[in-house]
Amino acid sequence: MTNPLYDTALFLIGDTGDYNRFGAAKYVSVLFYLLLLAAGLFVAWRNWTEDPSQRTVRNVGIFVMRLIAGGMWFQGTIWKLPLPVAAGFKYWLEQEGKFSAISLQGALVRDVLLPHIALLQPPVYLLEIAFTVSLTLGLAVRLSGLVVVLFILQLWLGLYNDPTEWPWTYVAIAFAHAMFAVSEAGQCLGLDNLLRLRGAAIANGRGIIAAAYRLAS
Repeated sequence: MTNPLYDTALFLIGDTGDYNRFGAAKYVSVLFYLLLLAAGLFVAWRNWTEDPSQRTVRNVGIFVMRLIAGGMWFQGTIWKLPLPVAAGFKYWLEQEGKFSAISLQGALVRDVLLPHIALLQPPVYLLEIAFTVSLTLGLAVRLSGLVVVLFILQLWLGLYNDPTEWPWTYVAIAFAHAMFAVSEAGQCLGLDNLLRLRGAAIANGRGIIAAAYRLAS
């Protein structure tokens, strides 16, 4: 018997099935996430102490939700190791080729993506790491939320007819991240707000880069 709290503790210390098959090398990944999580909590604390407007139930609630969502994305990266081809990633890509709701998507997966999986998996892994960093730190969350929606929609369609999957799961994940985007969740105890608060050039300045960042955050 197990429970969510126990499973979370095992994940944080790297004592899960996906982790344990890597031996001592797993601690590189464990340390990365623990440092990232600590950074996210530190950013939240700095927002709380420096900006009284952040001290609301809404901001705390959104912060907790995006922190958990970031953990979800990071946990999903573990079974995409080792690079460049992991058995788990190959399996689910094959499922998309079999069960896509759109025949063209299925053909693309079977005929193009699977034969070149070693080129596909590393960018997908890095993309999910980027989602983890964005949500955990509250950095450019509006942009990452929108990218997640697109990413999840292709999974929704690709696995729509898989008898082991429930399509509404992917709809719920997409809607959750869409809400992160429209609520500008990085402004809730996140780095997006802290950069604005401290007058950082990228958040408050002029020019293309600053304007692009403001759109992303």
